[in-house]
Amino acid sequence: MTDAPQLYLMTPTGAQASTLAPLLSEVMDRFAVACLRIRGGAEEDELGRLADLYREIAHQRDVAVVIDDHLRLAQRHGLDGIHLTDGTRGVREARKELGTDAIVGAFCGSSRHDGMTAGEAGADYVSFGPVGDTALGRGEPASLDLFQWWSEMIELPVVAEGAITRDLIRQLSPVSDFIAIGPEIWTGDDPVAALSTLWG
Repeated sequence: MTDAPQLYLMTPTGAQASTLAPLLSEVMDRFAVACLRIRGGAEEDELGRLADLYREIAHQRDVAVVIDDHLRLAQRHGLDGIHLTDGTRGVREARKELGTDAIVGAFCGSSRHDGMTAGEAGADYVSFGPVGDTALGRGEPASLDLFQWWSEMIELPVVAEGAITRDLIRQLSPVSDFIAIGPEIWTGDDPVAALSTLWG
């Protein structure tokens, strides 16, 4: 575990491709992004169009692309893998469908047990969250203690997500492999400036 986690970037939900493409390109040109995660929240056809756009932007910059929950879209649009938002369910199936080279990640809320189960089922990483104060999270927030325990006991990479602040990044950096940022920067007019403030 290093003291410098990598940036795991999430796309905004409900964004228009024409609006987002230049913004996403600028963000990815300015910051070293380790992985791009396509959020759901759109019809499958629209998600497919977005997947093609995001894949092109990301792969030009050697950045892997995963998508929330949509196995078929991941396969059809040449994405690098899938992010499962329902914890351990579906990890084995995703691994079987996508093969050993694909990325399979699992969101496990604040459950150490779910994280370990996901790893045993073949996940490449787990994410815990929300780490900050938000009304959007399911259940209890993921505590700093969880990340500290995980970093000491488990080798599987861990992502911190949900209501990220600059202070949380400072606290989580020694015990997280990746920090997921998305809604924190896309709600304003200048995501590059917002990310600079957070990540800078």
